[in-house]
Amino acid sequence: MTRVLSAVVLLLLAVAPVWFASAPVFFVAGELLLVLAFAEYLSLARASHHPVPALPACVAAMLVFASFARAAVGGVAVPLDVVLLSALVALGALTLPRWQGGGASGPGAARADGADALGLAGVGLFPSLYLGLPLGAMVAVREARGPAALSLLMLTVIVSDTAQYYTGRAFGRRLLAPAISPKKTVAGAVGGFVFGALLLAVLGAWWLPEVPVALRAVFGAAIVALGIAGDLFESMLKRSAGVKDSSALIPGHGGVLDRIDALLFAAPVYYVVLKYV
Repeated sequence: MTRVLSAVVLLLLAVAPVWFASAPVFFVAGELLLVLAFAEYLSLARASHHPVPALPACVAAMLVFASFARAAVGGVAVPLDVVLLSALVALGALTLPRWQGGGASGPGAARADGADALGLAGVGLFPSLYLGLPLGAMVAVREARGPAALSLLMLTVIVSDTAQYYTGRAFGRRLLAPAISPKKTVAGAVGGFVFGALLLAVLGAWWLPEVPVALRAVFGAAIVALGIAGDLFESMLKRSAGVKDSSALIPGHGGVLDRIDALLFAAPVYYVVLKYV
């Protein structure tokens, strides 16, 4: 019952801003969601023994988000290429003081404190790509194509996830990726593809009428595939950190990352297809 009630509340919290919030309010809601997701990412990274320069990495991700979602704030934003280049330089420079002091020297020598220069730089920059870009892309889709277009993406992922869960429980025997997720099955993935692609093909007749039905079905299948990849990727991060959920923020559902993991991989491609294809 807790899981069901939480799901109802989550659905209302997701649907209401998409359809009824003004552009600036939706922008702020997206930034808050990013900060919550970043806090969980920070916890996972530290549990995996990867220290993150928290404030600079979070600010960089928020700026990348703002650059993608600039239409929501009246077009005022730093260009995305400037943001990414600045983030790369700043976060790379912040690796230096963390690397200083102690340890062996010379090619191939291991440091006494176990610091990893590539890891230190990578975990700081990664939130800009993993969180800032996709969440910013979702805001950009809403502002460019309206609430229906963004809702179609979200509903496709939600229906696919639900279908994977129930078809997997009913028919699942063979695991999809046993080393990463012990619950995802091949049968569940098939159910997700069928229902997710069907939903986008059908609802797209009203919400994306300019896209032919065959292309909508293929598009839906691609979104489902990306969602499954995003889900498995986040499961890999959690398994590496030795935790079951990204947090306990949402009763019965884990954390923010657990709820948006599929969208983080699907949203950028959805954005690109709607804008350029």
